[in-house]
Amino acid sequence: MAEHSFRNRWWLEGALAAALGLGIVTVPVLMLWTISPYSGTGPGAALRTAADLWLLGHGVELLRTDTLSGVPAPVGLTPLLLAALPAALLCRAAKGTGPAAALSILGGYLVVAAGAAAVGTAPLVSVGRLPLFVGAVTLVAALAAGDGRVGAAGRAALAGAVACCGVGALLAAGALLIHAGVAQEVFAALTDEWSGRIGLLLVVGTLAPNAAVWAASYGLGPGFTLGADSLVGPLVVRGEPALPDFPLLAMAPGGPLEAPWAWALVAPVPAAVVLVVAWFVAHAAVPVRDSRAMADGWWATAGTALLAALCAGLAMGGLAALAGGPLGTAAMAEFGPDPYLVAGATVAWTAALATPLALTLRAWRLRGARRPREQRILEELRLTPAHRSTGGAGWAADSRRTRGTGW
Repeated sequence: MAEHSFRNRWWLEGALAAALGLGIVTVPVLMLWTISPYSGTGPGAALRTAADLWLLGHGVELLRTDTLSGVPAPVGLTPLLLAALPAALLCRAAKGTGPAAALSILGGYLVVAAGAAAVGTAPLVSVGRLPLFVGAVTLVAALAAGDGRVGAAGRAALAGAVACCGVGALLAAGALLIHAGVAQEVFAALTDEWSGRIGLLLVVGTLAPNAAVWAASYGLGPGFTLGADSLVGPLVVRGEPALPDFPLLAMAPGGPLEAPWAWALVAPVPAAVVLVVAWFVAHAAVPVRDSRAMADGWWATAGTALLAALCAGLAMGGLAALAGGPLGTAAMAEFGPDPYLVAGATVAWTAALATPLALTLRAWRLRGARRPREQRILEELRLTPAHRSTGGAGWAADSRRTRGTGW
């Protein structure tokens, strides 16, 4: 009976997380529908648009049918700010739970998601991505909060991915600041209505994390594509596609890096994931500084670092898969970084550099601790309580008693 009650509770937690996220997305959509001078449809259309946006935030690829050419255009680029909302709500619901509770949360969430898919207007091309997204986030939240090597590696990988994307955000902001004039001209040319500018500003804000992931992919080495078989990377820039007018695309570099100072600006991206993963792994290996009581050995620390490198690659690859995707057909069929290349580059950087650095930091945290053999020798040489209380007088008395006896 108690188990059934807990299962219902976790099911409701999942349904509540989905409903709350859907409501948060619906509020600004209804607000824009209210102030827009072109809102000729009723509120039902706005609600269906909100459902489409919520589904898009889960990695679901939509199909836009009202194009100028009449050819349906897929939309698979997920705004990561929209994806961060359900991810945060799912992590809050699944934090510290077990596999059974995670499955119940997943079931409750998918029931609400099915209702949103039925309400949405755009035909769904890849509905299977939604349960994959929800299941992956729920599983990561449940495992990362646990103890043991898997939990330590998961926390290190997540922290490293966040640090990598954070430095990528700084890199993207710097590039956008350099091309601020072009971005401002594009922004002003797209719309002259206040409602349109507010909507465009919201779109730019929701896609800003995508720009951070693109910049992180650029710093890691693989770079990203802007459609039409193009490639923008630190070593090579190939192709000149006709880009759509959008402010964030002004940050794209025009050529490969040549100056040493330019490489110095890009190098902090892989350095961030390496340093953060190594620090988290070393801290998990030696939870109490200068104490070997609960410290992991060399091989265990190296194994945790390699597992964290693999998890960091999966995290960055997943973010790259969400941050890119099609925005149409032909030249617009592929945008963003390649998730497989980004995952491989992250694993290579982290495994090659974070593992020896984690071992070095482990040794540094144990620098004041005695080795087990030294500790055992000190214990054997330590005076007994009786000898400490006599202050050495007992030894003197024994020597007087044995003097002249041949001993």
